[in-house]
Amino acid sequence: MLERELSLPKSWTQDPLRWQQADVPVQLGFASKPALAARMLWRSLDAGVKVAWVTADTVYGSHRPRRAGVEARQQASALAGTCQEQVEVAGQHKRVDQLVTEVAPPDWQRLSAGAGSKGARLYDWVRLPLSHSASADWPHWLLIRGSLAVGADPAELAYVLVFAPSGTTVPQMVEAIGARWTIEQCFEVGKGEVGLDEYEVRSWQGW
Repeated sequence: MLERELSLPKSWTQDPLRWQQADVPVQLGFASKPALAARMLWRSLDAGVKVAWVTADTVYGSHRPRRAGVEARQQASALAGTCQEQVEVAGQHKRVDQLVTEVAPPDWQRLSAGAGSKGARLYDWVRLPLSHSASADWPHWLLIRGSLAVGADPAELAYVLVFAPSGTTVPQMVEAIGARWTIEQCFEVGKGEVGLDEYEVRSWQGW
């Protein structure tokens, strides 16, 4: 809501005439959406905007420059990663989906990630300390979220890399992660109010 960046298809970089007709500065070049998001985030933080947490889904959370940037600024973050994410635990590098098999049932705790349309969004959560933290005051954790089992269906798992001050509790982390969904809803409502959702449909249909 505070920043903006022009997102251009990569194919445009191979079409100089179209680039010129659209009055796109030649020095702009192509940048991925995670890179654009990082630019906007750095401008906001470096301008003195105070935020409690930086959160992101797997698309943006897996962007390593983004992770490095928030850590360099000692900015609390909860960035989602894929099941193939590699982390260091007790001096060993493991995939996050391997670590979940080592969690004992009593270690999980059930917490709400906020109110949803059908009531509290309840999930099971477990936090694992990571061993590559550069500072004891700002440790790294892996937070694993499991959906509540329904019948014989296995729980759906999500993995979040958390960087936050020591003493940060699991409920505080869960609250920060849940806030991201509220922000996404705001974007959806905003797009609808200005007609961007209709534009996306027409563009997809080739209008």
